[in-house]
Amino acid sequence: MNAPLVSCTKCNASLLGDVFNTGALESCPGCGASSQVELFPALFRARTLGDAGETILTEGEAGCFYHPQKRAIIPCHACGRFLCGLCDVELQGQHLCPVCLESGSRNGRLTSLQNHRILYDSAALSVAILPILFWPLTVFTGPMAVFMGFRYWSAPSSIIPRTKIRLILAIIIGLIQIVLWGWLIYYLASR
Repeated sequence: MNAPLVSCTKCNASLLGDVFNTGALESCPGCGASSQVELFPALFRARTLGDAGETILTEGEAGCFYHPQKRAIIPCHACGRFLCGLCDVELQGQHLCPVCLESGSRNGRLTSLQNHRILYDSAALSVAILPILFWPLTVFTGPMAVFMGFRYWSAPSSIIPRTKIRLILAIIIGLIQIVLWGWLIYYLASR
């Protein structure tokens, strides 16, 4: 049995699996303090990825808070509700229920949850194309489009996968603008 690590509240010694869920007071092997340890039964089972939850088969097993007919496999780290495999959302090593995930996203407590991204490829293409209407601005935006194209080449694009065509077009248009400005400056200087 692969028991989870539980420590004594007095001496922090690790308690062995034979003191769990006995229904009686047991002695700590380190300090001899009496304690009763009742653990969530699903902690003793190996968890498989994609486990969709099971029906409750034995008396005393905990059910999912959202699906009472499913066997709970893990508690939510935020609220403590028991969750089946359908409701469990793992985010950076924490297991959250759908309600805690939604409230954490809405309140800003889950800063690592990405629900939008800056589309640098579209921004670089816009910087390259839009100033063409006011062509004197291209002296600044051409190099900026090339810089953005190379700078954000490996940055994550959209949440939905996109190609690099916008970055390629931004780099090409920016290089054309730089070459045209170089030619114009050379032409004016050689007159």
